[in-house]
Amino acid sequence: MLYLGTHHPHWLARVDVPLFVSRRTLARYKTLPRARGRWALDSGGFTELSLYGEWRVSEAEYVAAARRFAAEVGGLDWIAPMDWMCEPLIRARTGLSVAAHQERTVDNFLRLRALAPDLPIAPVVQGWTPFEYVRHAEQYAARGVDLRREPRVGVGTVCRRQGMAVAGQIVALLASDGLRLHGFGVKKTGLRAFGDRLVSSDTLAWSYAARRNPPLAECRGRHINCANCPTYALEWRADLVASMEGSWNQASCS
Repeated sequence: MLYLGTHHPHWLARVDVPLFVSRRTLARYKTLPRARGRWALDSGGFTELSLYGEWRVSEAEYVAAARRFAAEVGGLDWIAPMDWMCEPLIRARTGLSVAAHQERTVDNFLRLRALAPDLPIAPVVQGWTPFEYVRHAEQYAARGVDLRREPRVGVGTVCRRQGMAVAGQIVALLASDGLRLHGFGVKKTGLRAFGDRLVSSDTLAWSYAARRNPPLAECRGRHINCANCPTYALEWRADLVASMEGSWNQASCS
């Protein structure tokens, strides 16, 4: 399943493809949109940690917001935890090691599950090198969480990598252990190469592409580019899904 990332939560009421929506943007709404289709809740953790070097939202506040979204928006598939990304940029901001970020990620997942066993909160594995992801999965097991029994396990710290080769190694290692994976922000090249090893992924790359191209013919005169345009986003997603399936079919025949 490919979740289309959007900066605009009101799209939930406008489109029926799966959407990926940040808690930070949805929390601004007093009246929430009612979802036409399925969607997942992103924590907004990268922005939170890059701005403050820590989480300034409490776990109780996070759970209360997630419960409100689930009840009022409807159609919620799953919820990302308040995880700690491991990019060098983020670690420089927090001043903590990869191991410390991993420990905080597991701690938070367990606390959220204890606070809200009724909510579909998904665990996330974090790291920088492939070995660190394997070690993080082992840390979950040591704390009593069998990731193989989870309907979805997020793979974090992927989208801002320069290339997708290492991401492919990470996904292959985790998938070989029987984990059903969600790739956060996997690039086009990555989806074509190893998307068949994921149960789901999300992408906002359509907006980046639209910002650097003229608007669609039907959008000329309405906006200078289609970076916030649902028409462009839906067409981009449809093309990407078709190209992914074509890449996987070629790989299976070779």
